[in-house]
Amino acid sequence: MTERATLEAALAPISAGRATARVVDGRANIVLDVTGLPESARDALEADVKAAAQALPGITEVRVLQTSERVQRRLIAVASGKGGVGKSTVAANLAIALKAAGRRVGMVDADIYGPSQTKLLRREGVKAQAKDEKLIPLDTPHGIPLLSMGALVPEGQAIAWRGPMAGGALGQLVDAHWGNTDTLILDLPPGTGDVQLTMVQKHKPAGAVIVSTPQDLALIDATRAIDLFNKVNIPIIGLIENMAGYACPHCGEISDPFGRGGAEAAAEKLGIPFLGRIPLDIAIRTASDAGNAADASAFAEIAGKVDQWLAQ
Repeated sequence: MTERATLEAALAPISAGRATARVVDGRANIVLDVTGLPESARDALEADVKAAAQALPGITEVRVLQTSERVQRRLIAVASGKGGVGKSTVAANLAIALKAAGRRVGMVDADIYGPSQTKLLRREGVKAQAKDEKLIPLDTPHGIPLLSMGALVPEGQAIAWRGPMAGGALGQLVDAHWGNTDTLILDLPPGTGDVQLTMVQKHKPAGAVIVSTPQDLALIDATRAIDLFNKVNIPIIGLIENMAGYACPHCGEISDPFGRGGAEAAAEKLGIPFLGRIPLDIAIRTASDAGNAADASAFAEIAGKVDQWLAQ
């Protein structure tokens, strides 16, 4: 049996057939297919394979190269033309609902100046680490890896950065160790300024979800956000009407403090899909403040439409 055959036979039980090898003058070069394995399992498997190779007689040096299939990762921007419309809450619950639908979802809190996803996904006070000059996303109780400026700067500290610095930070959040994540939700800052433009031009999201409340003022700003994505040729997945309708917990009567139907009418006028309404519900607010998933069928229905769009 050749040195190569001996080595591969020794590695087969450990690597489950993932290792191929070459041996030249006692130097073993091993290629390890780690497709589909999480980061921790990849490193553990590499260590086991290397130790097994070093234990064989005649092997003086061992090099291991990890390789895997390139994940076709798509970015979905969640945006609004103005603040205060519940965009971050929608983004977090959309990510949770997409994961429940079978997507391998990660969250990038791209709201540099007002990061809130560490609270919404229950990672407050947890600092992100780096490996090989790339950030490692935080694990969250919802199973959604997260990167946010909230995990990189002290809580409550103002981030007084100009556009180029903010754009550079966003790049580090996106170009991180996302593993086999296939869908990244980008919680963009509100508005249509330099940070938003840098993000969409450099990282080219596959599509954008726009969040608005029903009143005319919010819809005017949402229209500006839609126009920004149109100008850079980013498809609009659809428009969500948030805080739409309030059910009195005592009598059950429905009232519409912010109006009703404005976002649906705007979507029809603009020729873009209307994804659905999310009610003004204290249960959503309470769950979000506690870092829990909101028990609202509206999020599941909207996630279903986004999932169908991704599958096209």
